[in-house]
Parts: sequence; structure tokens; C-alpha cells
Amino acid sequence: MSLELLVPVEEENQLGLSLLPQQVLGKNILRHSAVHGFPDLKGVSVALVGLEENRNSYYPNSFFDLKKFRKYFYELYPGNWSVRLADLGNLPNGEKVEDTYFAIKEIVTHLRQLNIIPILIGGSHDLIFPIYQVYQDQRQLVNIVSVDRSFDFSQEEELISGRSYMSKIIMNHPNLLNNYTNLGYQSYYCAQEENDLMEKLFFDALRLGQILDDPKQTEPYFRDADIVGFDMKSISCQASGDFQNGTPNGLDARTLCTLARYAGISDRVTAFGVFEMPATTIFMQLLAQVIWYFVEGVNFRFGEYPVAIGPDFKTYNVEMTHQTLRFFKSEKSKRWWMEITNDLNVNNKLKSSALLPCTQEDYQDAMHNKLPERWLNALKRLN
Repeated sequence: MSLELLVPVEEENQLGLSLLPQQVLGKNILRHSAVHGFPDLKGVSVALVGLEENRNSYYPNSFFDLKKFRKYFYELYPGNWSVRLADLGNLPNGEKVEDTYFAIKEIVTHLRQLNIIPILIGGSHDLIFPIYQVYQDQRQLVNIVSVDRSFDFSQEEELISGRSYMSKIIMNHPNLLNNYTNLGYQSYYCAQEENDLMEKLFFDALRLGQILDDPKQTEPYFRDADIVGFDMKSISCQASGDFQNGTPNGLDARTLCTLARYAGISDRVTAFGVFEMPATTIFMQLLAQVIWYFVEGVNFRFGEYPVAIGPDFKTYNVEMTHQTLRFFKSEKSKRWWMEITNDLNVNNKLKSSALLPCTQEDYQDAMHNKLPERWLNALKRLN
């Protein structure tokens, strides 16, 4: 089992825990240590796994210090959490990148069997691929949400790298990718051919400016995701502290933490990864807070997936020019869904998503006879 490959976390004295108050995360997290061995995972909800694989990274010569990240993360105080958190250590590089993929796949498979959400930290963005393979092996339709400045489709001969892993996922058989959503793309990092492919496959995308103007509109996309990956090239140099390799435009620190909380609070998300790390002190502090917000979100999940429409939901029927749309609002979480109907008797994707997460603004658009774009894309994917 690949869990045996994980290198233990540093001991308390190496992390400076002895000087910290008893309430901090570092003194309340279960740790895989050389002294005490692998922790008992019974009752654990979320597990951290550090990744060192960077051979396909945008920063191949940059060493991200997982020990320093843990130092900042362990210093934080938990919220009023009921979730149990474990740190399982770091996965060293395999002899080949494919060996690392295999180990990640085994680790995620094992944790999913235990109903534990893995948080994978470090490495290159192509490490989403072995995570996707876990769901593929289980014959489960998959929705992937990627916070990234580009779409990561191949434009070269190499089919898989930190830049082109999505091509590998799309072409891998059996193809169980139901939807891919890109949040925060920047047009000058995306070829027109990539935009055309996104439209052809009816995938969803929000531009950076849209998210910075209104981060709340990203929440339904996370609510419908199984796998969420954050590519940290998507943040600005002000947020990363990397003024040498960073870019002037990108997500700011506050918005990034907001997105992490939305990902955590999604009842459907069962794997979370943060990749392509700049090796700066300010970024490591930011990353610690991003992971904190994800765990905070997990703690406050509403238990509304799969959605079971009942007395706790209000139904709204909107008569439009050519059809009627049905919307549902949860009295518990105040969140909205819209119904996707299809007259075709299709046995695969039709049954996978009868209700699509949406916002109150989508309902208001329908009231003004405007079909939500996500509704149209979802219907086309069902066909």
C-alpha cells in the first residue's frame, strides 16, 4: 500500500511546537511521526498529504518547503470544528513521474474508502490526473473544478504535463469526465483553439475579472464538483510574494481563501489539491490560511448532496417564452438549484445530474426570460 511510502512529519521540537499554546492546530492534529508511527485514522474527516513531485512543474527548479508550510499551518488556531484532521506526511518522488501517479492514485483510493477527504499539497498540476483515475476506476462520472489562469489543454506533442493534463483526461478511456470548470482564466494565457474546445465540449469557465467582481458566483460550481484543484500560478505576485516569477494580474489572497471555503463547504467535493507553489515565505503563510479555510468549510457542510427535495425546499416555477424552469431553494442553507430536464431517454449522463446548483441571480435572470448559461451547457452535455 502506498501509504507506507509516506515520509513522517518532523518531530515537535523540529517544528517548534513546544513553544506554542495548547490550542493550536499543531497540538491537535494527528501526525504521522517517526516516533509514534502512522496514526489511527478512525473518525478522521480530512487528511493532509505533502507532494514533492515537480518534474512537470512550472517551477521545476523551485523547492517548496513543506516543513515551513507546516510550521505556519500548525501555528493557526482551529475554529469551532468537529472534524478530525490528520497529517500523513510527504510522498517522495517515484523513480519516474508515472510511479508518483500510481502512488497518488493508491493513496487517494484508500482514503476515499475510509471516507476521508485528501488534501494534496505541492507538486505540479498534472497530479490531478491520478486523482481523476480513482473515480474513473470506480466508474463514477466526474466533475472537476480548476482554479487556474489557463485551460491546460495540450498545444504540443506532449499530452500530459503541468500545462496539458486536461488533454490526457479527456482522451483517457473510459471517458467519465462529466464537466470541467475553469475559474479565473486570463485570456492572454489561453489560445483561441482552447476557447473553441471549451465551447465545443460545453465546459464552464469564469474569467478572472468576473470572480474578482463577485466571488459568490463561484459557489455553485464548487457545489457541483468532485475534484477541486488550485493552480497557484493563478494568483497575483502581490498575493504570492513572488515578484521575480509571478504575474501582475491574478487572484488576491482574500478571494483565494473565499474560494477555498466554498470548495470545503461543498458536500460533493471529495478531493482537494493545491499545486504549482512559489517558494516564498509570504506564500507559505497564505497557503496555510487557504488550507485552514478549506477545513473550515468542510466543518460547516450542510449534508445536501445528493439533493433530496423535500419539505425543507421551496419550489419556484418560472414560465418563460418556450419552457418552464423549476428552481428549488433550501431553507436550511439558503442555496439554490435548478432542474435540468431532457426528453431523450439516455441511460448515462441523464441520471447523473437532475438538479444543477445555481444562484438566486440565475432565478432572477429566468424571471426576466433569460436562460442561465450553465443551464444551457448542462443540457447540451446531457444530449
